[in-house]
Amino acid sequence: MMDYEVDRELLEKIADLVGKPVGAFNIRKDSGCDGRQSTEHIEITSKEDKPGIDIRIKDGTAGETCHIPVIITKPGVEEMVYNDFFIGENCDVNIVAGCGIHNCGDQTSRHDGVHTFYVGKNSHVHYTEKHYGDGDGKGGKIMNPQTVVYLEEGASIQMDTTQIRGIDSTKRYTKIVCGKGAEAVVTERLLTHGDQVAESDMEIVLDGEGSKGRVISRSVAQDNSSQVFYPRMVGNGPCFGHVQCDSIIMGQAKIKSIPAITANSTEAQLIHEAAIGKIAGDQLLKLETLGLTEEEAEDCILKGFLA
Repeated sequence: MMDYEVDRELLEKIADLVGKPVGAFNIRKDSGCDGRQSTEHIEITSKEDKPGIDIRIKDGTAGETCHIPVIITKPGVEEMVYNDFFIGENCDVNIVAGCGIHNCGDQTSRHDGVHTFYVGKNSHVHYTEKHYGDGDGKGGKIMNPQTVVYLEEGASIQMDTTQIRGIDSTKRYTKIVCGKGAEAVVTERLLTHGDQVAESDMEIVLDGEGSKGRVISRSVAQDNSSQVFYPRMVGNGPCFGHVQCDSIIMGQAKIKSIPAITANSTEAQLIHEAAIGKIAGDQLLKLETLGLTEEEAEDCILKGFLA
C-alpha cells in the first residue's frame, strides 16, 4: 500500500479514503495495482485480455462498499482501462470510484475508463465517481469516462458524478438501459475554469414497462472554459423520464445545453428543462451585507449550487 502525501491527498479528495479502505477495494496507481482486497461477497480479479478488473457481487449482498479509485502521480501516463461489474440479484451495495491526476511535468497525463454494469433483478447500486486534477506542471490532465449500465427487472442505480476542478479536458459518455420497473437517477456536477473544456453525452433508455429515469445536471463554467451537455431520455413503453440541466456562467465562459426527449410509445411521459444564467446580484449583495467579500460570497453560492 502507498504511503505518500500526494497519494493520500488524491484518495481523500476522489474517494473520501483516509487510510486503508474497509471491505473490498482495488487501488490503481500509475497503470499498476497498488492494493487489492476481496471479501466473502465481493470478488475482484484482474482481466486477462486487457487492462482492468472484474467485480463480482454475490446474490443478496447488502450493506457493503467497494472502492475502486484510480490515481496518476507521474507525467506522461496515458491509459485505457476496462472495469466490469456483475451484480447479483437482491443486492444493495455502494461502489466508490473516481480518478485523481497530479501532474507536475510537461507531458500529458490521461485516464480513459470504461465501466460496464450488469445489475441483477431487484438490486440497488449507489455509484459515486469524483474527478480531480492538480499539479503545477504544464502537462495536460485529461479524463474520458464511459459508463454503461444494464438494469434488469426491478433494479435501480443512483449515480453521483462530480468533476471537482483541475481537469483540462473531459469527454463523458453515459448510457443506462432500464428493464421492467427499473429506475435510474443520475446527478452530475461539473466545474470548469481557465481554458478547460468539458463534454457530457448521456442517454437513458426506458425500455421496460413502469421504468423511470431522472437526470439532474448542475454545472459552473468560469473564466474562458466551455461546456457542452447532451442529455437524452428515450421512452419505449409505459415509463416516466425527467431531464433537468441548470448552469451558472461566469467570465468569458461558454455553455451549450441540448436536452432531448424521444417518445416511442403513447404511454411514455417525458419532461425536459434547461436553464443557464449568472449569479444573481441580490444573492451577492445579501451575503456581502453579512460580512463576506465578493469573492467569498461567490464561492459560497457556487458551493451551495454544486452541493
